[in-house]
Parts: sequence; C-alpha cells; structure tokens
Amino acid sequence: MSSGNVLQDLADRIVAQAKPGEQVEAYVSRGGETSIRIYEGEVEHFVSAQSESVGIRVIKDGRTGYAYAGTLDESVLSEVFAEARDNVQFGSVDEWAGLAEPDGVAKVPQELWNEELAHFPTAEKIAIAKELENLTLATDSRIRIDDANYDDAYGETAFATTSGIRAHGRENGCYVSVGTLADDGDETQTGFGFSVGRTPTEFNLGRAAREAADRATRLLGATKPQSKRTTIVLDPYVTAQFLRVLSGSFSGENVQKGRSFFAERLGESVANPLVTLIDDPTNPLAYSATDIDGEGLAARRNVLIENGVLKQFLHSSYSARRGQTRSTGSAVRTGGTPGVSCLAMQLVPGTGTQEELISQVSDGVLIQMVQGLHSGVNPISGDFSTGASGLLITNGQVGAPIREFTIASTLQRMLQDVVAIGGDIEWLPMSANGMSLVINDVTMSGA
Repeated sequence: MSSGNVLQDLADRIVAQAKPGEQVEAYVSRGGETSIRIYEGEVEHFVSAQSESVGIRVIKDGRTGYAYAGTLDESVLSEVFAEARDNVQFGSVDEWAGLAEPDGVAKVPQELWNEELAHFPTAEKIAIAKELENLTLATDSRIRIDDANYDDAYGETAFATTSGIRAHGRENGCYVSVGTLADDGDETQTGFGFSVGRTPTEFNLGRAAREAADRATRLLGATKPQSKRTTIVLDPYVTAQFLRVLSGSFSGENVQKGRSFFAERLGESVANPLVTLIDDPTNPLAYSATDIDGEGLAARRNVLIENGVLKQFLHSSYSARRGQTRSTGSAVRTGGTPGVSCLAMQLVPGTGTQEELISQVSDGVLIQMVQGLHSGVNPISGDFSTGASGLLITNGQVGAPIREFTIASTLQRMLQDVVAIGGDIEWLPMSANGMSLVINDVTMSGA
C-alpha cells in the first residue's frame, strides 16, 4: 500500500468511529525537510527532520472539540479521539460550527511531487550549496559569504469527514539561497540571491550568485537621501513581500471581524485598472502550489482584484457559512483548526523589463530591500511605512545608492497609484510571486 493510501486509510478508520449526532474530521499528515548551511566550504548546519501528526475535530450540538498528536502510532489514536470528544463539553456554542462538505469542484491535475527530489542524495545537496558559495565568491573580490544554503521540504496529507470528504495530496520542492557581504574600506553592505525548483536540476546557481553579489556591491557608498515625495520601483522580491502584506485583507474571516480595509468594498475600484491579482495554488510554478486546501476541498483559482475592481474575498467553510456564501477552497491549518489565507498570490504581469520600466521614471527610487515590513503596516487602516534601501533614479537611469530612509503611504493609495507592472516575473520560495512594480506619489523620509 502506498504512503498516500496508508494515510487515507487511517483517516477513514478514524471517521468510521463517529457516534450518532457527531460530526468528525480526521486530518492526517506526514512530512519532512532538509536544511543545509555552508560557510567557508564546510557544513556549518545540517538538519534532516521528519514529522507526522493527526488532528481530530469533533462537533456536536454546535460545540467543537479538537485534539492533536505528533505521531501516527495506532496506540495513540484512540486517546486523541477520546480527548477531542472530551473537549467538546468545554467549547462554546457556535451557530456556524460545522465541517466542510463536498462542493463538486474537482482537483486540478498538477505535477507537485518530484521523484528525483524525493531520492536526491544528501551528498549532492551539500555539493550544490558549496558550489553556490564558490560561484558567489568568484563574482567580485569585494564579496564575502554570510551563508550559502540548500533547503527542501515535502508533505503528504489525507482528510476524511463524516460529511463525505475524502482527499489526499502531496507535494515537495526545494530552493537554494546565499547571503553576501560587500566590503569597501570601513563600509559593509548586504545582499542575497536564490533559486527555486521542484528538483535541484532546475536551479540557476549562476544567476543566484550574480544577484547576491550585485545586491550588495551596488549599495556600497550609499548615503541617506533627502526627504521628498517620489516614484518607487519595487524589485520583484519586494513586490512579493508587498503582496504578502496585502494577503490578510482578502480573508473573509478578517473582513467579518472588521480587520480588513477592504470591508464593504466588493465591486468597487480599489486599484489602478492595470492591477489584476489572483490567488492561484493550481499554478504548479508557484512554490506554494497545492491541489487541496486545509479542509480537503479542491484548491482553486480565485480572482481577488480584476482590472482594479475588488471581486471577492477568500473563505473556508466556516467563514462561508457565516457570510452566507461558498468556500473558495482557501482553508489553511493554523493551530490545528482551519483558518483562511491566500495560498499562492500572483499579480498578473505586464510586458516590460525592469530596465524599460525605469527608463520611464524621471525622478524616483529603485527599492531593492525593505526592513520591518510587517510591523510597519496596519492591515485595518492600511497605513504603510517601512525602512528601505535602494538606488536613485534620475532621467530614466539608475544612479547613486541610498539607505536609512523610509517609504510611506497607505495600501489603498499605493494600489491606486500603481502606474506600471513588469513582465520580469519571478517565482520565489514564498506564497507570492514577484515582478517589478512602479508606484507613484510615495513619501520618502530621509535626511
């Protein structure tokens, strides 16, 4: 019996023990990761870890009980089920409590599991990280390596519920990254580079090395700029971070709790018509692609903003019942019970390169790195302020490096002030893609 069938069989056997009047969900998972860090040609850090778990949810008379164990040992399962049943009595009555139900949406066929990665030798993983370190050092004599890393992960899950859901999925992926230090006299600047793949043979180590060196060396000599309102061009990695900051505002759960600045704005223009933003975990190019959500429903493509218009919020089965709508297949497991989140955010790209976008900016800043992004954003009001470093843009040309400044606006204004989207799409080791993004009228606070 395959591992997937073993997990599904286990989930099915748990649910088969449900008593009359009980709704029961079994969530069974198995996964692992490898993390390797190289420093000066030697393995500085190595972790190869595996994990397995079972979560059982019992709902009766509007009360929910949940229990979890970090093992799939048969001797423990009955104890977990008993604990979940016992916990029901401590739950508050919730009129919206319930399990997801089959909704007829079929899983999108995807190649999310790579056998080559599953059997890739550890020695070769270490060799890849060492090669990345060597390639990066060779790019520029001013470069030192902070660390060179190889990371991969895999996961398998199975669901069964008394409401009729039976679902199993598995995926794996890997990436490499390198952190750099550029020295020039008494000054040191930092940079980074990375490459993502379903298998290590897809890595572009040379590009990762060049980007890590370029990001550090081009900030050498950076000064603190004068304060002004200006146009910013976000590097693809920064754009991805910006999208992730937005993600919580599309959660139907947050909207219902008054924690989203998009509340009450469905059908309104919330961004420049250039902006079409989707959450699409069915795109296998996304590092966080999946075929099922955190309740066993089929993952699906959801259009969040289309041509600037807010089209929908994302829902689990719980938030959908509360909002009298349907699940969007956007449940995630947070603390065991399902929550709601974007799974794989993707801004629909334009066609221009970063250089072409910059050539249209007479006075601006290329934002290469940001610091404290999540702490500097208020998802309820939309206030936005974060530290940054980058390069001045003058008459369409990249110029002097600058640092120790902040960029500030509101998320509402920034979405409306998008004036160009690049075609330089990058698939990153996170739940959002990236490309260059040009935004007008942002406050830069420096000297």
